[in-house]
Amino acid sequence: MPEGHTIHRLAEDHLARFGGRALRVSSPQGTFSDSAALLDGQVLDAVDAHGKHLFLGFGDTGWVHIHLGLFGKLGFGTAPAPPPAQTVRLRLLGGEHYADLRGPTACALITEPEKRAIHQRLGPDPLRDGDDPDRAWRRISRSRTSIAALLMDQKVIAGVGNVYRAEVLFRHGIDPYRAGKDLTEAEWAAMWADLVALMREGVRHNRIDTVRPEHTPEAMGRPPRVDDHGGEVYVYRRATMPCHICGGEIRTAGLAARNLFWCPGCQKP
Repeated sequence: MPEGHTIHRLAEDHLARFGGRALRVSSPQGTFSDSAALLDGQVLDAVDAHGKHLFLGFGDTGWVHIHLGLFGKLGFGTAPAPPPAQTVRLRLLGGEHYADLRGPTACALITEPEKRAIHQRLGPDPLRDGDDPDRAWRRISRSRTSIAALLMDQKVIAGVGNVYRAEVLFRHGIDPYRAGKDLTEAEWAAMWADLVALMREGVRHNRIDTVRPEHTPEAMGRPPRVDDHGGEVYVYRRATMPCHICGGEIRTAGLAARNLFWCPGCQKP
């Protein structure tokens, strides 16, 4: 499932390609046809992202709410657009660009109050200016749930996925099984600040890199990571491999319905 930086990047990409344009909107698959007919010819005048939720604003007509889920794909191309595949839920066409959405968990035309309700049920997002990390801290500091599970709970903090979860815990030397209530407020503040910086870099480069300058392949004289997720990381999908810092073996286990990765040597209980 895409992490929050990808969704914020998609919001920026939609604004850059389609912002201020009257768009042709269609639903080749047919499941979004009624809403597409209402939107066809309307101007995309706003975009928004919160966690893993993308919103495309069409004035008084409403917002297209998109959640890609595990299998959704949203890609761009240049005009002339080819005939769309029947799997395309939503096609946007304007100027020199088109965008096709396939297989999302959610694609719906919603009202402003419905959009506000989605925001209200989500936790603070490190990529949203003004979001308050204290909202997350109030829940974390009272919880007996592991911090690794809390970081994946979108009601606690929005946008953090499996990669950022594993990496930020490693970067701060925190045992993923430590209960939220056993974190200090200073530890949480440092983690939040780190997530803000890391995820902003993710938006900028459209990939996740979490290693510090002294631990890059060039600095350490090691081969670069080869993985279809891209990016240089400390522990994510590096099970059984040696830790870049202590040389110990990276471990993995299931937690919160996802695979957790950590270094027992660097993240001691």
